[in-house]
Amino acid sequence: MSTSTTTTDKVARYRERMRAAGLRPVQFWVPDTRSAEFMARVREQCQRLSGDPQEEQALGFAQAAVEHIEGWE
Repeated sequence: MSTSTTTTDKVARYRERMRAAGLRPVQFWVPDTRSAEFMARVREQCQRLSGDPQEEQALGFAQAAVEHIEGWE
């Protein structure tokens, strides 16, 4: 038995167990945070927000939310 067949069988059995437990697979696509394009967009958006009156309010909200997460520093 080849490795790919063994791996394929393991994946199939795992999926069977998950479905038997009432679960179904879902695939999510999210931005690649490692890409240069993503970093450029984040940088641009941050620069546009700099000095905006709502920036301080948003940062305050984020800080307050973080304080409710145990172990967050």
